[in-house]
Formats: sequence, structure tokens, C-alpha cells
Amino acid sequence: MARLQVALDLIELDRAVKIAEEAVAGGVDIIEAGTPLIKSEGMDAIRTLREKFPKIPIVADMKTSDTGALEVEMAAKAGANIVNILGSADDATIEDALRGAELYGVDIMADLMTCENPAERAKELERLGVHYINVHVGIDQQMRGLKPMDFLSEVIRSVNIPVAVAGGLDETTVGSVVEMGAEIVIVGSAIIKSPDVTEATKRMKKAMEVKREVSEKRKDIEDEIREIFMKVSTPNISDAMYRRGAMSGVYPINEGVKMVGKAITVHTSAGDWAKPVEAIDIAQKGDVIVIYNHGATDVSPWGELATLSCKNKGISGVVIDGAVRDADEIKKMRFPVFAKAVVPNAGEPKGFGEINVEIKCGGQTVRPGDWIIGDDSGVVVVPKERAYEIAKRALEIKRHEERVREEIRRGKTLAEIVDLYKWEKK
Repeated sequence: MARLQVALDLIELDRAVKIAEEAVAGGVDIIEAGTPLIKSEGMDAIRTLREKFPKIPIVADMKTSDTGALEVEMAAKAGANIVNILGSADDATIEDALRGAELYGVDIMADLMTCENPAERAKELERLGVHYINVHVGIDQQMRGLKPMDFLSEVIRSVNIPVAVAGGLDETTVGSVVEMGAEIVIVGSAIIKSPDVTEATKRMKKAMEVKREVSEKRKDIEDEIREIFMKVSTPNISDAMYRRGAMSGVYPINEGVKMVGKAITVHTSAGDWAKPVEAIDIAQKGDVIVIYNHGATDVSPWGELATLSCKNKGISGVVIDGAVRDADEIKKMRFPVFAKAVVPNAGEPKGFGEINVEIKCGGQTVRPGDWIIGDDSGVVVVPKERAYEIAKRALEIKRHEERVREEIRRGKTLAEIVDLYKWEKK
């Protein structure tokens, strides 16, 4: 039967121990001292986990790329049972690590992350004598859409030693990787960021026992991006872009409604509503019309009738660097409109300007096809070529906050949880 390994990819040891206790209560089989935890706390992380969980196998995710025997010795003496090294390391490092493992009575797991030909390298690593292969897609790779299932089956067919798998796995995917033949299923975020780690672990164990059809069919990328952006907040997205992308001075006319879509851009002169209205005919269902009105807040290029046209067509929302009018009627429609001001007067439909050109809106550059997300906190712009990555990172931030929120409910302060004083920039 496949075993469940929890990856403690945190930087605070106290939090890692508490989460590990909850995971053990849920039935986890193996505890991993994740690379961030080891880099933050050193071998004390492994020592502490060994002391707290004397009967549970502990993996030290060292990601060793040099000085193989030395790093294996460090982890083994601290209490690790399995030491994870990089499969892409030089053969000399692998062999040195194996000599250290034999001397100190531990096993070596070779991580295929970043290996150019995972199946071929797995064969070589097996010949060298490693005890486990780890089919691993790193977090940054996951953000670009790579999944361990893309090459798991090929690796499993290539070797006879046990294969572990890691990389964004959750309840919907663990059953499939077990069906493919993975003997160790490594889960991080879906467990450690859960408000209830014990229940999340139990659900994961149950999901591993359910046979699932292994499908190569993947969700349409734009559908997946939209689905994720609907789940996360604009603050989550801004954090995912390292506090960038937020429009300045643009606010929701309707609170409590969410807007997600690709930009149809409009450049118009102050109050000229011809091009904004023409953009409705160009826009497709799910798009967002983004209007640069030269920042004018005394005259509006948009009102109730244009909004009704958008709603009927299934357009996701409208953003105006300028003013909007008919706010009372727009509020009744519960349609997402974001603007800098509300005024009663409109301009004239002169027809100046362009549609689907690069514009500025709320201080942000917006190109046709960029993703626009709006909620009660404001509007953010996500470059189209990074949309999937940013969506995935924002989802991870949301999950992290859910766990922190639960720890605050249990009585800790935010500064205590994130060990703020330790991690302030010196």
C-alpha cells in the first residue's frame, strides 16, 4: 500500500512541529523536514522532529548537490531515516552520498527535479544504488503548469526501486498517482496550509485508496486560469506579483461582485463614449472592457445603457480610468463596474480613439488580452504571458492565509505565527 509523506515546507520550526502533530493524528506515514525548514533552522529541525516523533520515518529534504557524504552524515546524525539528494548532481556526489548512507544506516532518495530526461536519469541512479526515486515537480515549475503526472508512468516503468511523487498533489490527484504505481505520495501545501490539518490528512489517505481513472486530458488553460482567479482575491494576486499590478484610484461601483476576464482595451478622449460602446460589439463573453478616459472625472464615457448591453452579452465587467454615471441603475444590475468617480453628465460620441491598443489605466499598463480581476479591494492587471503562474501563486497565498487565520483563531498573534522579529530585514 502506498504511504503518505507530509512535506513540512515552512520556515518556522514551532509551526512545523504543531502541523506535524496534527498530520500524525490524521494518519500520515512519513514526515519530511522540507528544504525551507532545513535552511531556516538547520539540523535542529531534524533533531526536533526525531525527538517529537521517535517511531515515524523522517526524510531530510537536503537537495544535496555536492559534498554528498558530509550532508548525509549531518542529516543521519540528526535523526533522518531517508536523505533526499538531487538526482541531477554529479555521479561522484551520488556515490559519495551512498557511501555515507551505508556508513550511517540511512537510505538515499534521489530527486529528479530539473533532470532533462527523468526516465533515463532514474535508470542511471538505480544502477548507482539509490534506494528511492522521487518524481518531483518543484513549486516554481508547478506555477508554469508542469505536473509530475506528465512523466511519472515513464519513470515507474524504467526502474525497479520504489518511486515517490511530489508536486502540487491534492485530494483530486493522489488517487491517480497511486494507480500509476507511486509507492510514496508526498503532499505539502494541501495538508500544511489547511485550517484543519488532521482532517485534510485523513481525506488525503482516503483519496489514496480510491481507484481513479488515469487521464491525460487536461483542462483548457484559460478555463483553469479563470477558475483560479475566481477563487482568490485581488490582494492575493497582488501578493503573488510581489505587490504589483494594482490600479490606483479605481474603485467598485458595486460592492460584493467579482470580475475576472481578459482585457478589451479602449483609448478615448474625455467623455467620448463612441469607442467604449463600440467595444461592446467586439468583446466576447467573459471579457472585461478597460477604458482610458484621459483620467477625466468631470465627464463620463459610460452609463446604464452601455452596462445593460454588457450584461446581456455576458461581458464580465468594465474598468474606467475616469468617471461613470447612472450609478443608481448600475447598482441595481449588480454588474461589476470600476471607476475613479461618479458624475451625472456624459460627453459626446465623437468617435476619437482606438480599440485594442496598449493603454494606461489607474497607473497600470494594460494590453489587449491581459487578465483583469476586480473585487471590493480594487482592480489588478496580470500580464497575459504570466497569467497561469500568477493564478497558481495567488492560490498558494490564499491557502497559506487560511492556515494562518486558523492559528490566529487559536490564540496566536500574527507576529508570533510568522516569527516577525526574527525575520525582519537586518
